[in-house]
Amino acid sequence: MINLPKHKKLVLFDGVCNLCNSSVQYVIKHDKKDKFMFAALQSKVGKQIIESHSIDTNKLDSILLYTPDKGIAHKSTAALKVASQLGFPTNLISIFLIVPAFIRNWVYDFIAKKRYKWYGKKEACMIPTPELRSKFFD
Repeated sequence: MINLPKHKKLVLFDGVCNLCNSSVQYVIKHDKKDKFMFAALQSKVGKQIIESHSIDTNKLDSILLYTPDKGIAHKSTAALKVASQLGFPTNLISIFLIVPAFIRNWVYDFIAKKRYKWYGKKEACMIPTPELRSKFFD
């Protein structure tokens, strides 16, 4: 299985999505307690987690949050749980966890369906800089 360092959470993201890449950059910048590591869904680790948790790739989310002891959080729940760990004022957005998931995920799915059209798409997954390399799984 994944050898995730203790007390870390793994954010799986669509490596070719510009919105997703910008979101990852935002999390890295605001992750003052160094809680998160990252991997593209298209990476070896991403594919391994997808297989081991029987995630339907036809309904693949653009963000997943993997915690070894808690498993996988999907869609808006994953995004809000990540935000909750980023400190003030970003953590305030986690208040939306009180909104029923079916409503949050409707909004999430709407944005996810339009993300390539609105924000564009890369030809290949983002390659982290040497300074950020330790935050990424291959």
